Amino acid sequence: MEQSTTLDIETLKITQEQFILASQSLHLQRPACEAVYPVGLYGWRKRCLYFFLLLLMVTMIVNLALTVWIIKVMNFSMDGMGNLQLKEDGIRLEGISEFLSPLYVSEIQSRRDSVLVLRSEKNVTMNARNSQGQLTGQLTVGSEGAMFGHSIETPLIQASASDDLKLESPTRTLTMEAPRGVEVSAAKGTLKVSGRKDLQLQSTEGEILLDASTIQLGSLPVGVYTASTTQAAQDQNIYEVCVCPSGKLYLSPAESSSTCQAMSNICLWS
Repeated sequence: MEQSTTLDIETLKITQEQFILASQSLHLQRPACEAVYPVGLYGWRKRCLYFFLLLLMVTMIVNLALTVWIIKVMNFSMDGMGNLQLKEDGIRLEGISEFLSPLYVSEIQSRRDSVLVLRSEKNVTMNARNSQGQLTGQLTVGSEGAMFGHSIETPLIQASASDDLKLESPTRTLTMEAPRGVEVSAAKGTLKVSGRKDLQLQSTEGEILLDASTIQLGSLPVGVYTASTTQAAQDQNIYEVCVCPSGKLYLSPAESSSTCQAMSNICLWS
């Protein structure tokens, strides 16, 4: 019994040593054809990557600095930009503003305690158009004064105290009309109304009033109320003002009775 037990222990030791040797031989064996590949960027590729990352970072910093500078200079805020404020019913400009391109608005008005001033190096032109884009009104303010392309409606046209007021239509007819009347007055100067062709003063339901200390009608023609004109009539200096049925005025030699006749040569040719 003792001999068999001793043999089993020795056999077990031999078997354990063989297992250890076999396992060590398995760990030491490596395939001869296995290749090793490095992972990552090396050399000039790594340097280019770092250069582009640095360039991108510098560009972002410069862009952010320029954005902050523009916001600071233009004075951007939640309500608008600088002198320009955005309101629910439109925009509001404070101070002096300059427009380099046409401005399209439906209404321009100033504050109640200030005036509205439009200034340009050449001229100021305002156009009004309908829904079809057709020009319906135009105002041009330049070196020759204010020129209106179409009719205008205003309660008062007045010049400054040191300047003259002149209303002129070089190629068309100048018409002034109002439902209650038109008043033309010169407080401290001369009032002159002239026309190349006809000058018409017309009142449909009222009267025409010329109120002045002296009313002069120059260059009125002298009418002949008889077939032959006497020498006395030609040499006299007193005349009366006559009116033809057509409304034309002319002079007739004054005598003891009126010499105005509807059959005067002035009325016949008027």
